[in-house]
Amino acid sequence: MTEDRQQPGPIPGEEHRIRDPEGVPARQEKDGERDTAAAPPEVKDSTAEFEAALAEREARQYVLRLYVTGTTPRSRQAIENLRRLCEEHLQGRYQLEVVDIYQQPDLAGQAHILAAPTLIKQLPLPLRRFVGDLSDKERILAGLEIKPAPPEEKDSR
Repeated sequence: MTEDRQQPGPIPGEEHRIRDPEGVPARQEKDGERDTAAAPPEVKDSTAEFEAALAEREARQYVLRLYVTGTTPRSRQAIENLRRLCEEHLQGRYQLEVVDIYQQPDLAGQAHILAAPTLIKQLPLPLRRFVGDLSDKERILAGLEIKPAPPEEKDSR
């Protein structure tokens, strides 16, 4: 003897969600009637938002701290390289603090400096560290998330 079991129907007065085979809600049902007038998802032009975000990224302020060991050749080279890079790519958009770890060892300890020279980009986030004389310009620009300026065209006349 076989029993025919029927699936229970919707409870009158209650809303039920119909799910597709993957369990994602597909449409809404009320008292056995399907909602066929579902509005399509809103499409908006995000070009203006993208351009605003790009302009904000171009205008963001950089906070940099360079830890050096006195006036050693590597420390002087790191300072020169960083100042040149900042003037070329971050004109007016950076704060640079140079910390001599011989004169301010407490700051070096707080920042967990193990080698010098070390550059720490504090803002914009994420925080980044660079160790060495900062002579690899492309690596430093990439790490600082700075798009290199296009090369100047030379007059071919």
